[in-house]
Amino acid sequence: MATESLSFIFLNALLINNFVLSLFLGLCPFLGVSGKLNTAVPMGLATSLVMLISSLCAFFINEILVAFNIEFLRLISYIAIIASAVQLVEMSMKKFSPSLFRALGIFLPLITTNCAILGLALFQTFKEYTLLQSLVYSLGAGAGFTLAILLMAGLRERLELASVPSVSQGAAMSLMLAGLLSLTFMGFAGIGG
Repeated sequence: MATESLSFIFLNALLINNFVLSLFLGLCPFLGVSGKLNTAVPMGLATSLVMLISSLCAFFINEILVAFNIEFLRLISYIAIIASAVQLVEMSMKKFSPSLFRALGIFLPLITTNCAILGLALFQTFKEYTLLQSLVYSLGAGAGFTLAILLMAGLRERLELASVPSVSQGAAMSLMLAGLLSLTFMGFAGIGG
């Protein structure tokens, strides 16, 4: 896949194959933390940071596994990398912003089980991206995750001010919004050629 341009890889991960709204990965924090913009922004940035760290580590781990012909350890190695990266982000956030750490609650350690991050590591491996392509792919995926969670949080905050029938309040409205956002992002699928 060395023929793909870096800008295409970035836009592909950001819009065309957005991990949340097109591939439906990482829905737990997307729906759980997108109630307010003040929690959605840090969660998007924390997830993006974990994606970047995990992607870079996964690239080098994959090179080692391939060199020793032990690719069957790929999945467990990626999970260990992701868990370590989440612990690093969690400890940093707890030290530098305890109020934000409390606001994110259980969703911060749940980044470990965020399938978007594991999907990122596996997708870049199977696409055989170079180091630079992996870096751009992870930045695009992180920006796409942040974009999706910000759009959802903005819509949910606006809906708090609207008169909504009681039947469609709460989780029902959140799922309808997620579906509509997903439909709009599916419109970018034609761009990918």
